[in-house]
Amino acid sequence: MTSKELDIEFKEAVDRVNDHTEPFPADFLLRLYAYFKKATDNYDLPSSRKPIINAFKANALFQIKDSTKDEAKQEYIALVTNYFLYRK
Repeated sequence: MTSKELDIEFKEAVDRVNDHTEPFPADFLLRLYAYFKKATDNYDLPSSRKPIINAFKANALFQIKDSTKDEAKQEYIALVTNYFLYRK
């Protein structure tokens, strides 16, 4: 897959998540959060008003610290694909 194709698939996966109206499981959201941040080179600190949520987000980011940007995009796409394939 070319870099351009990966970017297109990643954007489609992000759009699919953003268009979904039902709540996602918390563990799934944390993984999406971490891969999205890594894939988009967004290194801002978590900004929840609840310290426990910031801790979970920081931990999720720490767990994927060795992933590349493209690996993060691929993992995000795979998570979204599997979620919608196997939900309910």
